[in-house]
Amino acid sequence: MAIGAVVFAPRRNKPKIKIEKRLMSITITLPDGAKKDVEKGATPLSVAEGISKSLAKRMVAAKVDGALWDLSRPLEKSATLELIPRDSKDGLEILRHDAAHVLAQAVQELFPGTQVTFGPVTEDGFYYDFARDEPFSTDDFEKIEKRMREIVDADLPIIRTVWEKAKAVAHFRSIGEIYKAETIDEVIKPGEPITIYSHGDKWGDLCRGPHLPSTGRLGKAFKLTKLAGAYWRGDQNNQQLQRIYGTAWADEKQLADYLHRIEEAEKRDHRKIGRAMDLFHMQEEGRGMVFWHEKGLTLWRTIEQYMRRRLAAADYVEVRTPQVLDRVFWEKSGHWENYRPNMFVCETDEGETLSLKPMNCPGHVQIFKFGQKSYRDLPLRMAEFGACHRYEPSGALHGLMRVRAFTQDDAHIFCREDQIEEEVASFVRLANSVHADFGMHSDHITLGTRPEKRSGTDAFWDRTEAQLLNAARKAGVEPVIAEGDGAFYAPKLDFQLKDAIGRIWTCGTIQNDYVLPERLEAEYVGEDGQKHKPVMLHRAILGSLERFIGVLIENYAGAFPLWLAPTQVVIATITSDADDYAAEVQAKMKAAGLRAEIDVRNEKIGYKIREHSLAKTPVIAVVGRKEAENRAVALRRLGSDAQEVVSLEDALTRLAEEALAPDLKRDQKPAR
Repeated sequence: MAIGAVVFAPRRNKPKIKIEKRLMSITITLPDGAKKDVEKGATPLSVAEGISKSLAKRMVAAKVDGALWDLSRPLEKSATLELIPRDSKDGLEILRHDAAHVLAQAVQELFPGTQVTFGPVTEDGFYYDFARDEPFSTDDFEKIEKRMREIVDADLPIIRTVWEKAKAVAHFRSIGEIYKAETIDEVIKPGEPITIYSHGDKWGDLCRGPHLPSTGRLGKAFKLTKLAGAYWRGDQNNQQLQRIYGTAWADEKQLADYLHRIEEAEKRDHRKIGRAMDLFHMQEEGRGMVFWHEKGLTLWRTIEQYMRRRLAAADYVEVRTPQVLDRVFWEKSGHWENYRPNMFVCETDEGETLSLKPMNCPGHVQIFKFGQKSYRDLPLRMAEFGACHRYEPSGALHGLMRVRAFTQDDAHIFCREDQIEEEVASFVRLANSVHADFGMHSDHITLGTRPEKRSGTDAFWDRTEAQLLNAARKAGVEPVIAEGDGAFYAPKLDFQLKDAIGRIWTCGTIQNDYVLPERLEAEYVGEDGQKHKPVMLHRAILGSLERFIGVLIENYAGAFPLWLAPTQVVIATITSDADDYAAEVQAKMKAAGLRAEIDVRNEKIGYKIREHSLAKTPVIAVVGRKEAENRAVALRRLGSDAQEVVSLEDALTRLAEEALAPDLKRDQKPAR
């Protein structure tokens, strides 16, 4: 039997290996033209070793006809083969999965009687949930990591075996692993094969795989990071488990870089900085709700005012819709059926069932329907800084990043189908410009395509995906395809921004929706005099203002550019002789549009400078008797020990110009 066509996908910038299909073997054509025949029963590892020993060492798994496959698992039929290097996305997931297994083995060897449950991969690492009467401590991490390194040094072969369900249940029950036995008994269907992966004869676990050929291939670029509680199967009525988190990388440098990013992220935690800068706070009596302080609201309003100017310049009209609407309204829109668990619902004494709005789009359709619309009215771009409420479980709440009450820079574009591509392209250009003004680097845009569960025909999805793809290309952007990441009713473009320490944030989206206008009976009169359904483009640039402010705080570590800073300048006196002059400087700066404060406390100037620097004040204007006599100020910039003495008039001119928002700077005409 022929095994068939094999494709080796090497790392970027490496020559691609061509494949030819032969009757009885796989023929691999190397870049230099040499050919190698591989017989039936060969493994992906033997294929890699036949190409290059050094190549084989870098590989951790394979894909056979697109399915992940162990390197040591024999090839039994015609297939397309792709080898996976350890530093690829798939490779890192496999390394982390193996790290979770090595963690579980180490824990069970060090703490006999501990049961294992689940150990999946996370975005940057892995975790394993354990059932144990005694609590773990982070003090245990050093001992566990030491045992993990010993397991790696032992280079135990990782062996895949296929078991029958009854045998697997009996085995795990016999060794006291009741959670594994329960999982197999309740989740695995009769007759469905069960795979067990063993580290030699030392340890084994239920797992789909794939895994590395041996524990030694994992390497030692891993670290345990934190402890947490968890419930069996995520149900708080079940037994509480102990979760150990860790991270694993392809090499020590990647691990060191990640740990540095984590350290930086902790320093930039928006919750800590928000408290230190007196921007906002949150408390138990209003879970997921933000209490904005004066300085935080100043930042909020600066962003909101900037966005209003940008939207007005792009021909959006601003509207406002009710906070609470009747249940009937949400039933008609489809949200009651699909989104009810996330809605805050209340009942009145008059028998009404009402809901706080979780999104603005149905309300915007009502405004569109008020009065007859013509094709000449389209596109109609309707914006709202809409306050929304969504129920999020308390365990999922996280500062400004995950809240229950939030305000979106929301908008909907009602247009004809032939206007979609130009409207989306214009939006892409606008969103990229806005993100750049906030100092956020646009890393890439993703095109979320049809999910497995969706409405509409394949022809519909072909058309709507092409609309967004063509629009992005019109705007000069080639989107990255995110397979299956679209909404159930339509595809979407999502904007991925990179912050100062390399993290990716999704900020901004646009979706083309044919469904909601149909459900809510939105219509316009076409050029033919007939009624037609508009297409509704759902779009946001920042997303929620709460989350975007959290992202900005962490991006800048609180040290905002002058135009965003809640307090832009503090006038600090050296001696009380300069108090009157400081007050005059403050008044002139406020008149020039600057957010200026004054510090005339009886403290040493060094103390004042340190305090305002810790508060992330961009500019400290130091004044003493000499500055008062010369009508000057000594300017100190955040992060610099240098002082620049300039005249008061020069300082006013320079700072006022620097403090302008980016769009206002662009609008300034050169002086004649």
